[in-house]
Formats: sequence, structure tokens, C-alpha cells
Amino acid sequence: MAEETNQGSIRIADDVVAVIAGLAAGKTHGIASMSGGMAEGFAKRVSGKNITKGVQVEVGNLEAAIDLRVIVDYGQPIHKVCRELQQNVKEAVETMTGLHVVEVNVKVDGVHIKETAVQAGNGELR
Repeated sequence: MAEETNQGSIRIADDVVAVIAGLAAGKTHGIASMSGGMAEGFAKRVSGKNITKGVQVEVGNLEAAIDLRVIVDYGQPIHKVCRELQQNVKEAVETMTGLHVVEVNVKVDGVHIKETAVQAGNGELR
């Protein structure tokens, strides 16, 4: 985002928008984690750059488009979780940056199955 005022300019880096989107995603019920995918993991190793895991943004002067890759908790209605995720991310980015979020695209890369510890009769965990 770039905004010119009579006092100077305001610029919000793409990485800032990505961080806001990632934090909002992490607070969404039913989202187990973000998924970086193989290409992003490779880019981190090669460039050493800190790329926000599972979040890609395109930021213009007044608008932003956001792509998210997520892992959803097993047993959650995926379509409902993703709709809530879209709304949470859109609201957070628009509130904090003043940008108009034109789209939030979600790709579900997997399902997270929570492991539960079962206690055996002798007190040992199995």
C-alpha cells in the first residue's frame, strides 16, 4: 500500500500484510496450522529469507489479494472453517491497513489428526 498525503507517504510492506493474515488465520477455530508447501520450504533454504509460512499476498495501492495454504483439524466442517478463515483474514487486514481485500483464496493442504494419549491400567501411557 502506498498513500500520499500532504505530510508525506505511507507504505505498508507486503510482508506486514502477510504477517497480519497469518496471525488472523492462526486464531481461526479449526485451523491446525499453516502449510508452506515444498516450493516455499525450498525457497527458505536457498535464499535464507524469512517467508511467512502458508501466506502469499499481492498488495496494490489500495487493494490486496491473499492466498492461504492451511491444515484443518480433523472432524471440523472444512467449508465452514474456510469461510470463517476468509472473513477473519479479510477483517484483520482491512482494519489494520485500510486496504480493501478483494479476495482471500484458501487451499486446504491436509487434515490434522490430534493424537491422544491413552493411559493403560498400569499407569503407563501407550
